Amino acid sequence: MRNWFEDKSNTRKDMMQLLKAYKEIIDLNAICSVTDPDGKIIYVNDKFCDISKYSREELLGQDHRIVNSNYHPSSMFKELWDTIKSGKVWRADVMSRAKDGTLFWLDSTIVPIHDDDGVITEYFSLRTPIDDRKKIEKEQEEYVKNLEKMLFMVSHEVRQPVSQILGIVQILQEHGNLDTEISEWISNLKISAADLDIFTKKLTTYMHELRPESEISSDESK
Repeated sequence: MRNWFEDKSNTRKDMMQLLKAYKEIIDLNAICSVTDPDGKIIYVNDKFCDISKYSREELLGQDHRIVNSNYHPSSMFKELWDTIKSGKVWRADVMSRAKDGTLFWLDSTIVPIHDDDGVITEYFSLRTPIDDRKKIEKEQEEYVKNLEKMLFMVSHEVRQPVSQILGIVQILQEHGNLDTEISEWISNLKISAADLDIFTKKLTTYMHELRPESEISSDESK
């Protein structure tokens, strides 16, 4: 397969046409912006204007705080700047706010652009809308939370009576004055109660494993 970027037979015109095609494809499918080293916006494509509901004139010269939703902690943006200033690529899901207050999620990637001396001259941002994905994730989280509520009911309404049954069975078995048939019934009851107790414990463990790591960490820190 021909590599357009490494093919030395390409003329400058060929490369410019290829780069133009790349830009057109990106502009059609992604939200793009370019900032100077201080974070001031020097370029936005039409899709950025469409989703932010700001005009190009309103965005140029501003920084991306103009679409800040205040949803994320300041530490995330410090990490962003520490990363891109070091010359590395930064990527994360970011909630932003349009001019009319509409909130929207973007899969955001920021790439530092260097000159021939390795000095960062610009930052190129490529973003794709992910509201549908975030909606699905939210629905999944709600589903898991509802299952956890059910689990709590199972633990409270089933395990406690099971423990009482096992305690009573233990007392009856220690009594020692039971005929063979009753003793067998009690043994079967003990086995069934113990199996049910094990099942509810496994269910608890399974539900805990379903929870997102972020929720588990949050609960453990409380």
